[in-house]
Amino acid sequence: MAKVVIPKKSCAVNPLKMSQPIGAALAFMGLRGSMPLLHGSQGCTSFGLVLFVRHFKEAIPLQTTAMSEVATVLGGYENVEQAVLNIIKRTKPEIIGIASTGVTETKGDDVNGYIQLIRQNHPELKDFPLVYVSTPDFKDAFQDGWEKAVTRLVEELVEPPANAARRDLTRVNVLPGAHLTPGDIEELRNIIEDFGLEPTFLPDLGGSLDGHIPDDFTPTTIGGVGVDEVATMGDAGWTIAVGAHMRAAAEALQKKTGIPYRLFERLCGLEPNDELIGFLTEISGRPAPAKYRRQRGQLVDAMLDGHFHIGGRKLAIGAEPDLLYDVASFLHEMGAHIEAAVTTTQSPVLEKLPAEEVLIGDLEDLETQAREKGCDLLMTHSHGRQAADRLKIPFHRLGIPMFDRLGAGHKLSVGYRGTRDLIFQVANLLIADREEHHEVTPDKWRNPWGAGPAEGAEEEAGAAIATSLAS
Repeated sequence: MAKVVIPKKSCAVNPLKMSQPIGAALAFMGLRGSMPLLHGSQGCTSFGLVLFVRHFKEAIPLQTTAMSEVATVLGGYENVEQAVLNIIKRTKPEIIGIASTGVTETKGDDVNGYIQLIRQNHPELKDFPLVYVSTPDFKDAFQDGWEKAVTRLVEELVEPPANAARRDLTRVNVLPGAHLTPGDIEELRNIIEDFGLEPTFLPDLGGSLDGHIPDDFTPTTIGGVGVDEVATMGDAGWTIAVGAHMRAAAEALQKKTGIPYRLFERLCGLEPNDELIGFLTEISGRPAPAKYRRQRGQLVDAMLDGHFHIGGRKLAIGAEPDLLYDVASFLHEMGAHIEAAVTTTQSPVLEKLPAEEVLIGDLEDLETQAREKGCDLLMTHSHGRQAADRLKIPFHRLGIPMFDRLGAGHKLSVGYRGTRDLIFQVANLLIADREEHHEVTPDKWRNPWGAGPAEGAEEEAGAAIATSLAS
């Protein structure tokens, strides 16, 4: 059981943490025709917009209420009203998700009250979906904002079932955590559909930020789950929640509709995916398709191959709590030692982490611990690349933002295939580092008895082996 430590630093150095409003905005982007709206200054939205554009390499729909100093002091009703009216007039969204920021939370704007006034003053918006979530960025972190946004979407949009006794048992609600990529969501969709089930993801980044090009330009999200689909989630037979921070949304859905849920805190690793496949077999009444038996065998073989290179290595990992727990737990099962673990916010899963302690801190803390513990590999988002250079150890990019590599939205770590791919990525980094430092390359072979590479080294080593065997 890990001990959770909060360093008493006066400031963050090279922050690991991202804010709640950004997490909520990303959750809203998982709905079709959505326009996330940050209630705050223009700078709050600009920084988030740049972060998402660099990570996904896509056009990102994100708007602001553009609060000035005067508006912040006097109250932001007019800014919210004007922003909503302009967005509806110009972009014609299906839903607007509003997330607060630090400046408006400090002032204490009553945004729920603003929405009621907007509906009264503009009767045509009486039934238009306006979903507000309180996400001050001076507390909590990225996955907390995601969690609160999804919970509010459930509370606002899902309709209670007309007849609970007539639920469609082939329908399954899926509440994916903030740590899942669009590629992860697509993998989960394929797995669930292969059991003859019909999944509804909330949010569905796999449909909106998977990098596809639409037929026509739209200023809102170009895919994702529709508001009408969310409304009927109460007719499903089961809910699957992925990540401990999705428990609140699953409980809100159960409270409103009576649908039972199953929470999977992890989906990276052999045992967690065995549990997922077993659960899908149970609720579908179908045996696991043969391809998943084969994929499981491939994962077991990859674990066998990879443990020679991962086992015994010291790792430093910095990520949001659920992503940290998911990846660190699996690599620990592969024989690695989690020597340095840093995260962004409190979570019940942190105590389960296979490490002596976990810090709620920044990338400076991660770098310091990695140096002190002599770690062999650094894992965090792209802002950790300079630390890895200074430490002279390999760097595996993990989480958001990942702006210096392509394909961030398609990285896969769930399911048998995703876990297998993670093994290969990590093991290959460690192998390449070993080759670089020991000069072992395909063109330069090193004598296992300690002599350096030389002409005829292979022949000499072969003769030595033969002599050894003969004696």
